Amino acid sequence: MAERDREGVRWDLWGSYLPERQWGTVREDYSADGNAWNSFPHDHARSRVYRWGEDGLLGICDNQCRLCFSVALWNGEDPILKERPFGLANEEGNHGEDIKDYYFHIANTPTHSFMRGLYKYPQQRFPYEQLLEENRRRGRDEPEYELVDTGIFDQSRYFDVFIEYAKAGPDDIAIRIRAINRGPDPAPLTLLPTLWLRNTWSWGYPDEQEHPMQLDGDAVQASVGGGLGRYQLICHEQGDWLFTDNETNTQRLFQEPNQRPFQKDGFHRYLINGEQAAVNSAQRGTKVARHLQRTLQPGEEWQVDLRLSGPASSAQALASSDGVDLLFRAREQEWREFFESRVPNLNEEDRLIHSSAAAGLLWCKKYYGWSVQRWLDGDPTSPIPPSQRWKTQNASWQRLHAHDVISMPDAWEYPYFCQWDLMFHAVAFTVFDPATAKQQCMLLRSPHYTAPNAQTPAYEWALSDPNPPIGAWAAMRVFQIERKSTEEPDLGFLRAALRKLILEYGWWANRNDRSGDNVFEGGFLGLDNIAVFDRRFPLADGSRIEQCDGTAWMASLSLNLLNISVELSREEPEYADICERFVFDYLSLALTLNTPGSRGYVNWDEEDGFYYDVIKRPDGSSSFLKTRSVSGLVPLLAVASFDVDTVKRLPVLDVVSSMKWLLHERARPQWLIDNFSQWRNDRLLFALVPEDRLRRICERLFDEEEFLSPYGIRALSKVYADHPYTFTEGNDSQTLAYSPADSPVAMFGGNSNWRGPVWMPINFLLIEALQKFGHYYGDAFKVEFPTRSGNWINLWEASLLLEHRLVNLFRRGSDGRRPFNGAVDLFQNDPHWRDLILFNEYFHGDHGSGVGASHQTGWTAMVCKLINQLSRYPSSATGS
Repeated sequence: MAERDREGVRWDLWGSYLPERQWGTVREDYSADGNAWNSFPHDHARSRVYRWGEDGLLGICDNQCRLCFSVALWNGEDPILKERPFGLANEEGNHGEDIKDYYFHIANTPTHSFMRGLYKYPQQRFPYEQLLEENRRRGRDEPEYELVDTGIFDQSRYFDVFIEYAKAGPDDIAIRIRAINRGPDPAPLTLLPTLWLRNTWSWGYPDEQEHPMQLDGDAVQASVGGGLGRYQLICHEQGDWLFTDNETNTQRLFQEPNQRPFQKDGFHRYLINGEQAAVNSAQRGTKVARHLQRTLQPGEEWQVDLRLSGPASSAQALASSDGVDLLFRAREQEWREFFESRVPNLNEEDRLIHSSAAAGLLWCKKYYGWSVQRWLDGDPTSPIPPSQRWKTQNASWQRLHAHDVISMPDAWEYPYFCQWDLMFHAVAFTVFDPATAKQQCMLLRSPHYTAPNAQTPAYEWALSDPNPPIGAWAAMRVFQIERKSTEEPDLGFLRAALRKLILEYGWWANRNDRSGDNVFEGGFLGLDNIAVFDRRFPLADGSRIEQCDGTAWMASLSLNLLNISVELSREEPEYADICERFVFDYLSLALTLNTPGSRGYVNWDEEDGFYYDVIKRPDGSSSFLKTRSVSGLVPLLAVASFDVDTVKRLPVLDVVSSMKWLLHERARPQWLIDNFSQWRNDRLLFALVPEDRLRRICERLFDEEEFLSPYGIRALSKVYADHPYTFTEGNDSQTLAYSPADSPVAMFGGNSNWRGPVWMPINFLLIEALQKFGHYYGDAFKVEFPTRSGNWINLWEASLLLEHRLVNLFRRGSDGRRPFNGAVDLFQNDPHWRDLILFNEYFHGDHGSGVGASHQTGWTAMVCKLINQLSRYPSSATGS
């Protein structure tokens, strides 16, 4: 890492950057109706060339995705080669897109010097049709039908296929494939370690030329564009090299004659269909694989070693199998020692969780390429794209030009950047790779992503959707976590981040206060189906939903920008001038949320003791939408406190003294005086939520019959399980009920659900907020945890207990079971499954089983930070 970060050695040139799904993405969609899933379905993936990237199974590529490697498999029964993970498209799954394969990210390092993944490959015919038909038959009120439910893993009739990579140098990579027959009978297996060039030459640009690969002796030679140079691949296992071309099979897909004799699906047709002419007997092409076949006895392990080396390396130095063994052992030992040094003193269980989460986060760094301008215009050799795409919201993002390695939320179910998610990823990265954390944190705010109006793109399905503005929070936390671990504050990063974030702040301030009364909305805001009505749109009678979380998110942004400015002003006093703006804006938003002002309503309901959305009618009347959800907890997040020395240095923080002019203008200034003038433990508090309201919220927050689950804070109060909430406005009537797992409603489509499950990112933000309140109040503020238990603790202790509950999602309990694995006995008890950990999008609100995307090791990798903190405070709270 030091060589990478300080000396410019390209240890990050190669990594696990090969996407796991490219089909079914917006950037590959050239249809008129914009249905990306239908435009490029899974059935096309083996035969059709991608425009903007590639995909494969636990593979690698360079950081431009020009040269790619992964392994294809065939058990002799499947109708297609296993070249990429399979899952259901959005309209095929009963809860949206849904991966059906089982693969695991086991190990990875920040420089990708050592990587290990595992794929569970069934020995029987893969039940593609059965999975499609059964999930299509099931409704939203039924669970998803998974691969394990088909019985295909009964009697352990599958192969464990481990894929490992170890770098001898930045462009010198040893590759090891280990296949183990876990079943009771002999079983055949075909391995196809595959190397191919991304097709950049078919689109008609003069700077891109085709350079077919060919053999030199028994080594594959590849000349790669983009400055990569010449690479070679050798294989130590006896077998035949098969060649084809990475070209579209137009005859199969579109009933049009092929313009080239060899196509992308050549290996599939050669092996499964017996088409000898599907591969190039002249042994040259842009896609090549070593054909290896063996029948494995029960328990037998088959090991295949390969070596991919570039122009700066020589594969001869470690060409012997003994040398490769030494390299793998050394890199694996370095991987273990590195993470142990970053977070020492972990027990075996927490070490497994921490290393698995880190591995998943690192494996989910993927190449992402997309030029919206070229996507709109089309390429010289391609038909002009449909004119309808110019009428979509993405058409206004013509300057977006992505050509980067980006941390994906889930490399299969969400194989694209998501702005909100990426901020959590950045904070998770900081525990072990601050340089990547800083790069990812600011990537979407660079000129080739940001719109002219300074808006940052959300995600590729809807680039203009506003996400909660947590960029300033992420930048400050990255700075703080790195400073704590290295004692070297990177003020340069913080200054650069502030400049970009202030531009984005202007967009938020000018574009999202639709009503003109300082109430900020955004429709999506990351909580897509949490409300009784779809908050993106007005109701049929013109009524609008004024969101308590929208204004709170904006206040949180103001406060985090204030925190950054305060930090920078320690060394550079000129930043003190910026502080006044953010103090004023924060106070204005606090007043908006908590006092009637000119609006005539507030989001706080004194009767229930909770913040609610308000429905505002065209006639000026309003009503609470009384659903207790995490949107009503978001006001807790906008909290900070400042010590005596800081307030003396920056008098503007002493609001009652410095903002007298503001108090004078207010008809009722007492709320500000009461809540921004109290000192505790030599600290001055900035909070949207006053002390009395904090106490009332905590009663519900820590109530196991409302928000507190055995595994964290639920997204919706459990009270709505037995008492669903119905609201009628004109002809619009909707009912909201507690749904602890999959979403029962199609609002926003997909598999997301904010009506009961536990979400790691919101829990993380709440834990941080409780710790900030605890730092200010100390032992003077105690809560009953759980409510009605008689156990009174301070907020710091409560935060640690919440951390334990979240980590316990993955820990093996006294019954030997890991909650996230649910009721599947195979996953819980089998020695080859029970210590493999997946990090889901969210978790069942009652028993903690994983729900949603299964490789969400972006924001769910925040568990790394929780484990890190718990290791430093082992005696501050118990894990009960």
